[in-house]
This record gives sequence, C-alpha cells and structure tokens, in this order.
Amino acid sequence: MLDTYIRDRLKTKEILLMTHIVVGYPTFEDSLDIVASMVEGGVDLVELQIPFSEPIADGPVILHANQESLSAGATVGRCLDFAREVTAAFDIPFLFMTYYNILFQYGVETFAREMAERGVKGAIVPDLPPEEGETYLGAMNKEDLAPIFIFSPTTSRQRMDYIASFAKGFVYCVARKGVTGQDTAFSAELDEYLGRCRAATPLPLALGFGVKGKEDLDFLKGKADIAVIGTQTIRLVDEAGVGAVKGFIEGLV
Repeated sequence: MLDTYIRDRLKTKEILLMTHIVVGYPTFEDSLDIVASMVEGGVDLVELQIPFSEPIADGPVILHANQESLSAGATVGRCLDFAREVTAAFDIPFLFMTYYNILFQYGVETFAREMAERGVKGAIVPDLPPEEGETYLGAMNKEDLAPIFIFSPTTSRQRMDYIASFAKGFVYCVARKGVTGQDTAFSAELDEYLGRCRAATPLPLALGFGVKGKEDLDFLKGKADIAVIGTQTIRLVDEAGVGAVKGFIEGLV
C-alpha cells in the first residue's frame, strides 16, 4: 500500500520528496535519464504526467512541456510503456498525473488495469471531483490503486472531510490558488492551512505548487509529509540540461 510505504520512509526521514516530469519532454530518452537522476539523487516518489492539450492546473513551464511532448508524438500508450520501464528499473513508487479526458477517451477501466499491470501505484486527476468519479473510483479500487485527491486553501472543513473519505495513499495539498509554477509564501498562513488538512485526514500530506528549494522543504518539516517539486525541475532542465538534475535533487535531500 502506498501510504504504508510513505509511513515507513518517514521513520528515517523528516520529509519525503516527490518530483514531477512530463513524460516525453524533452524526449522520451531524456525523460528516462531525468528519472534515473532523480532516483540517484534520493527522491522518494515520482509523478509521471501524461501530456494533455489543455492542462488547466499547470502554469506556462509545464504547459510548454505538455505541448512539446505532444508535438513530438507522445501518446497514452507510449506513456504507459514508459511507466513499465521505470517501475521495472527503479524501486520507488510512480504515480500518473493527468486529466480526466485522457482516462475517458482511453477507457477508465482499461486505463486502471494497464496502470496496475505496469506497476504504477496511483493517479492524480485534478479535474475529477469525487462526485463525478464513481467509475474511476471503482476501477482504481478493483486494481488496488490509490486515487490521490486534492485539498486547497479554500476547501472548507466539511469538503475536506468528504474528499478524504475517497482518498487513498496520501492527500495532495496545493499551497495556493492558481496554477503550478508561481511563487508561494511559506508563512504562518500556510502552516495554519496544513494544520486544517492534517485534522481532516489520517493519510500522509503532500504539499505542492511553489516548492522550489531546500528552504521550502525545511519549512515544511513537521507540517507536511511529502514536498512536491515539479516546475522547478523542468525549468532547470530547460536552462541547464538533464545533467543538472541529480545535483539539484541531492541539494534538497
């Protein structure tokens, strides 16, 4: 179980690190090298984003990566095969992140079954609320996969309780309103928000949107269980190349 893995890792680490890639960006070969560098650097989990033409939760850096991967020929099938390759090669959990249209067009039950066959542990589908997820939740439960749901700073306690009743693995807490890649204030307000999240679920908490460096991870220790870095790594690859990834990750953990 994903939450068991997380709790076991937390026995020896103050906070875990989850990173994010857009599969096929800059290329599929580069994606494999990036994942290898991340694992060698010490990450605990990796999100594999299946590119989509309208990634509504993502800012310009990840949006560009989605567009470039699609333009280069990325398909859902190829992303599934990539997942098989990395789960076989690296002994950490991998999750898919994508949008519901991908699952709907592919076939939700088929997608969940093929996720499980490839060793993926769960999925983050940010545009699918639990009220509309009966088919998805049934398929994920059948395959013993973790549907990762999302809290935001504007989520009421009643809504948090409702969302938590469907969540497995961990809950993804977005640090602020808006899209990925923008600045986040790591402050007492964020501390209070994470306290509300903690009160709403016994599951581990991941915090993403605006996590950029070691100072942010240090702030989150004792408040969240997993820090999520996405845009910053993609920006680093754009600016300094794949070879810069391992050192960046080592500097965080």
